Amino acid sequence: MRLILAIVQDKDSNRLSDALTEENFKSTKLSSSGGFLKEGNTTLMIGCDDDDIDRALEIIKDNCSHREQMVAPISPMGGNADSYIPKPVKVEVGGATVFVLPVDAFHQF
Repeated sequence: MRLILAIVQDKDSNRLSDALTEENFKSTKLSSSGGFLKEGNTTLMIGCDDDDIDRALEIIKDNCSHREQMVAPISPMGGNADSYIPKPVKVEVGGATVFVLPVDAFHQF
């Protein structure tokens, strides 16, 4: 048995949860934040048998797309923020960061 931790952008989380449910994967959603943009993410914990890992990863890949987003950079430290006019930059967001971990024991009460 394995535990998949999938960190996805909030915009992709509902679509991914629905797709996993359609394929009979059970998951738990946790709200998380961080990364370069300090935006909200969703961390999905998915428990599955070793034989189902490839299918779960395929579902995650198919439902978490990369896209470009315009963001305004944070003002420089120590500088006068009044005179700093940030120029928006284009960054790639989305996709998924996935960890697959071994499970020593599983209990359901």
